[in-house]
Parts: sequence; structure tokens; C-alpha cells
Amino acid sequence: MAYTTIDDGSAYFHTQLYTGDGSSSNAITNDANAGDFKPDWLWIKCRSEARDHQITDSTRGGNIGLRPNANIGEFSGASTQFDTDGFTLLDSSNTINGGSSRTYVAWQWKANGGTTTTNDASATSVGTIDSVYQANTTAGFSIVTYTGTGSAGTIAHGVGATPHWVLVKNRSTGDRQWYNQHIGNSSASKGQSLSTTGAEQTLSAVFGDTRASSTVFTVGDNNSINDSGDNYIAYIFAPIKGYSKFGSYTGNGNADGPFVYTGLKPAFVLLKSISASESWELMDNKRLGYNGGTGELRANLSNAETTTNQVDFLSNGFKPRTTAGQWNTNGHTYIYIAFAEHPFVSSKGVPVTAR
Repeated sequence: MAYTTIDDGSAYFHTQLYTGDGSSSNAITNDANAGDFKPDWLWIKCRSEARDHQITDSTRGGNIGLRPNANIGEFSGASTQFDTDGFTLLDSSNTINGGSSRTYVAWQWKANGGTTTTNDASATSVGTIDSVYQANTTAGFSIVTYTGTGSAGTIAHGVGATPHWVLVKNRSTGDRQWYNQHIGNSSASKGQSLSTTGAEQTLSAVFGDTRASSTVFTVGDNNSINDSGDNYIAYIFAPIKGYSKFGSYTGNGNADGPFVYTGLKPAFVLLKSISASESWELMDNKRLGYNGGTGELRANLSNAETTTNQVDFLSNGFKPRTTAGQWNTNGHTYIYIAFAEHPFVSSKGVPVTAR
């Protein structure tokens, strides 16, 4: 059996850097190695100054936004359009397209081109709460929408495998957390919020002390995940060998940090200490925040990009190069999400090289 089914990670995940022009129509063409890349999940962050993050997706539409660094509901006027080979910014907001040489990064994932499947739970006997999902089973990614019932239940996700990362947001109501459950959490009852710095906590009323299965994920009756009548969005990820990896590691408190094996050459890493109150660290292979370069951002903060090297990206994993608590406190546990530039070994058995 081949090591992987995805030889080029840029077919399903891509990072694009761009400069804002302050116009009402700034077309950004993706330069993905695999060719034309039309995003289904678009996450934009200003690098050059403190601005909120912005998320849009092709299920809800490019004009409906969310902010992963804030506990607000969704908002209209996000002003993004999904194009065959990229995306267009439809206003001059400093959040996504300010002039005066403001710089930005856009992280993008492919789902199913905006085409969704409706699951009537009572008719299919898959889950107990109706859902609409847009799934890419090849890449292990699904965008799920549902309406809360106020009672614990299960929801079909369509990803076709067991998810290792489930991220859910209340779209209707403000002051609700971005709760997520990760395979690296210490138990099925534990999770954390993407929009805050808190360590993992017991979330029995959120995920019902149950990890997602190959067909459904579980929700409790917490209002951040299942308030009656409120609308929700869930981003669901299952691991694909050589393309995506979700795991954990233990810090050693040394500038020569632990080697974290992923089986892929990273294009993107998001990580969080679950032992202590620390920020979510965002790194990618375009901003040179690796191997002696610069470019760190934090998912829970609006801060501009910092200029400190924190990590080495290697041919088959990554290695923290700092004693900072966000990355490498001795004895602390860190969860991570990684997507590939390339698999460690291609489907033809050819290994990639480190930088």
C-alpha cells in the first residue's frame, strides 16, 4: 500500500501572502503548486498591524464572517468572494484589504466546492440532530451546519473517517466560545477554546464526554454548542497520512526542543499548551517563521506578526527552538494541528528532503 494518497498538500491546503490595496475589488490569485485553488474555508489575518482574524466559508457564503479571536456571532459584510483560482476582496477594510502596504496571510482549505449534503437524522438514522455538511473525504475535511435543540445528541459530519479535531462556533449569539475537542486532549471529557488562552478543561456539557466517531460527533446541552434554535458551524478534520496530522508532544524546557514526528513536511502548524494558560501559535511555510526566519501569529489575539524564530520545519515533522511557554515548557503537554507541504514519502516511495 502506498504511503499516502496525497502527494502535494497544496491540492487541499494553501497559504497565500498578499498586500492590501484599499480598493473595493482586490483579486488575489493563489500560487498553489498543485494549480488552481478555490477555497472553501478562508482564514485571513493582517500581518503588519493589530487587526482581528476573519473566517469565511463557501457553505455560509463569502459575505458572512466569524472572528476566531473573538466570541462574537457571525456578521455580514465580510466582503470576500471565492474564485476559481483564489479569492476577491470586495472592500477596503483594514482587516482584510487596507492600503498603505498592509500585508496579509490567507490560510485556505478545500471542502466540496460549496456543494452540500443534507442529513435528515430521523430518515437516515445517522445522528439525532439534523445537519448539512460539505465534505471532502479525500482530504478528511468537512464543514457542518446545524440548529441547536437544547438536548444532547449526535450530528452527522460526512468526513468518512474518525475526526481528530472538532471545532464548533455558535453563529447566532455573541459571547459564546470557539470550543474544540482534539485527539491530544487527555480524555474525551476535555477540550479548550480557540478564542482564549485557557488550558484544557472539563467540557462534559459541550462534547458529552464522547469523542467523535467515523459518522457523527456528540454535542451536549451547553449553549456554546447546542442552544435551542441557535445556528452553529463546525469544522471537522480527520487525519490523512502524509497530508494532515493531529497529535501532542511533551515540552522539554530546552532551546533544543523535542522533535515532533508528523510523517509530513509541514506547510502549516497550529499548536496550544493544554497544561497552562498560553496562546494558540500559528506558523506556516510562507512567512518564514521557521528555520531561522520570522513570522509568528496567534489565533486568539489580534496582534501583528512577531519577529522571533520559534520552530524548525523538517521533512517529517517540526522542532521547537525556544523555551517559551507557548511552545516548550518542561513537562507540559501541547496539542498540534499540521498540514503538509509534502508527505514524508510520496505515493511512489520517494522521500522528501528537509530545507
